[in-house]
Amino acid sequence: MPPSLQTVVRRMNLRPVAGTMRPGVLDAAVRWVAVSELADPTPYLEGGELLLTTGMRMEGDLTGYVARLVRRGVAGLGFGVGVSHEEVPSALVEAAESAGLPLLEVPRETPFIAVGKAVSELLAAEQYEEISRAFAAQGRLTRAALRPEGMHAVIDRLAREVGGWAALLDESGEVRHATRGAGTDAVTAELTRLRVDRMPSSLALSGPGEHVVVQPLGGGTRPRGFFAVGAPHAFTPVTHTVINAAGSLLTLAMEQGRAQLAAERRVRTAVLELLLAGEGERARAVLGALGGRLPEAPLVALAVGAEALEALEARAFAAQLSASSGSAGSGSAGSGSAGSGGAGSGSAAGAGPTGARDVVALVAGSVAESVAEEVALGAEAPVGVSQPCDGAAAGLRNALDQAARALEAARSRGGAGRGGAGRDEGGAGRGGRDGVRAEEAGPRGAGRVVRFAELAGQGLLGLLEPAAAQAFSAAVLAPLTAYGSRADLVESLRAYLESNGHWDAAAQRLGVHRHTLRYRMRRVADLLGRDLDDPGTRAELWLALEAARAGAVPASPRGGAIPASPRGSSR
Repeated sequence: MPPSLQTVVRRMNLRPVAGTMRPGVLDAAVRWVAVSELADPTPYLEGGELLLTTGMRMEGDLTGYVARLVRRGVAGLGFGVGVSHEEVPSALVEAAESAGLPLLEVPRETPFIAVGKAVSELLAAEQYEEISRAFAAQGRLTRAALRPEGMHAVIDRLAREVGGWAALLDESGEVRHATRGAGTDAVTAELTRLRVDRMPSSLALSGPGEHVVVQPLGGGTRPRGFFAVGAPHAFTPVTHTVINAAGSLLTLAMEQGRAQLAAERRVRTAVLELLLAGEGERARAVLGALGGRLPEAPLVALAVGAEALEALEARAFAAQLSASSGSAGSGSAGSGSAGSGGAGSGSAAGAGPTGARDVVALVAGSVAESVAEEVALGAEAPVGVSQPCDGAAAGLRNALDQAARALEAARSRGGAGRGGAGRDEGGAGRGGRDGVRAEEAGPRGAGRVVRFAELAGQGLLGLLEPAAAQAFSAAVLAPLTAYGSRADLVESLRAYLESNGHWDAAAQRLGVHRHTLRYRMRRVADLLGRDLDDPGTRAELWLALEAARAGAVPASPRGGAIPASPRGSSR
């Protein structure tokens, strides 16, 4: 901050003459010293100067002269006596007193240049002090960044440096850490208004008794987070320097954290791939060298979508599988990832038919249920759960595949698509037709936990991927749906199979004579080219009929469709 007029007066032994009696008038900042003998020097002034003059052209009424100086905002007027005037003109004294302009007498033995040098030295000393304060503050911030709390410690230190509050926000504007008294409501509202992705390089908010600065974090075009700083006073240039330094440290910590997390995930990838290759001892040795350990068998696999990654990271040991390390039975592997968790939590990998963006985790059997429900509710996303396995390579691959299939079932039930699954008719809860537990299931399957054991209890249809089941159904039943526009062959086949091949029971269910049913079944056998007495044939046809009834009606080769038969009859 520039020196005050009071400091200059004391240092140069200037004598106050007029306009200095009001409280605080001598506290005005002197930003420079100017010398002028012009009748109107204001066009050459910026405001905040201590103007020096010998009054060579001063005569008559000086009210206008003083008024112009006051309007320009000069800090004070120094009058050098002993040159053109032996004392300060009374007209100038009266005008200065009336206008409240500080008027100072500069003794003849005090050169104007000495006053200028003194102010310049004071300004330089102040700037040096500000730079020193900024360096010292940067050092304290740097030491805070090295503490275990990392970014949170930087935020706490920054609040003390600015004499106010500070807060750390994520990329959506949600507060992650804030000091006491942080006024983040206005910050969050403004970030929401700007829709984050159009965030300027910095944002300044001012209100009654509060000044706030918001800066984005991250080196890319889209912010990865924000930090906000607030104080009851306006920020000085030094404070802005400190704030910028804190922003650099926070960005560096964020980028380093991302790089470290990526490295940890690569290590866990190698560990899980060793497990899948049957190298359990080597996997444990690699992980043990880094201070981690795998959970003890029996293990249970969990599968979630990428949107639940962070929720799973907090509860499971994580890894990411390459496409060549997929689970058994799926023919492909997705790539998921998750962070580290406590011992006994589990390990994660992408696998199975869920897709390349899905995440699966292996957790200890004792905590599988609690972890699955916490992730489902915390991330508001569906979770697939496998049956326990012994941790051997084959069992591990099988568990990953089971969890992936359970997740796919959770997504397909209720017509919510890949993002989740809503409640199915009669299936809200563990005892429904789908065997799915829906825990406050939202429009995208929030809180839904699907267990592979429950799917297995529903029969083969529950184990198949819906799209594959529909394609199989359309292909198997195509000869029947292509036979004219009548649906009686499909309905008759369903009744025949539901009655376990008993002619009288099936005919009664259809309301036709048993000879009519026999004729239809011979037609069905001819069209399909299959023996209806063969158990394998019956199983395939039953699966095709169930798939046609459970999902969308598949189109026939001629553009027709398999009509959905009524569910009213009991098997």
